[in-house]
Amino acid sequence: MDFIVKLAVNTAAVLAAVYVLPGMAFDFGPDWWKPLAIGLILGVINSYIKPIVKLLSLPANFIAFGLVGFVINTGMLLLLAFVSDQLELGFSVEGWPKGDFSIDVLTTAFLGSLVISLVSTVLALALGQKKVLGVRV
Repeated sequence: MDFIVKLAVNTAAVLAAVYVLPGMAFDFGPDWWKPLAIGLILGVINSYIKPIVKLLSLPANFIAFGLVGFVINTGMLLLLAFVSDQLELGFSVEGWPKGDFSIDVLTTAFLGSLVISLVSTVLALALGQKKVLGVRV
């Protein structure tokens, strides 16, 4: 049951970011499974890749007082867009990865990662998850 809740939270958070930020696009058409696939991919990225990157960036994170976490979240969202492009799921950030990589892509990915983090935290708390952002509540 915990898996289904996390999948729903990830999916809702990505859809909220797409709705709030004009630079994020998700053209899934009539395919109802594509948002669930994006939520699943985000869950896999956050469960397996993000902890490794956080561990490797630990020294920089100490120096920057934890601000490297924002950069990591931005990178994970860009990785989600790249994987989505490879699987033809229709999720993109400012037209990237099909378009050019620019400061607009980074800005939108940064803001998108903030929205996704906020929505995920609020939904996880509302649904009574025992761990939110790695901390027991």
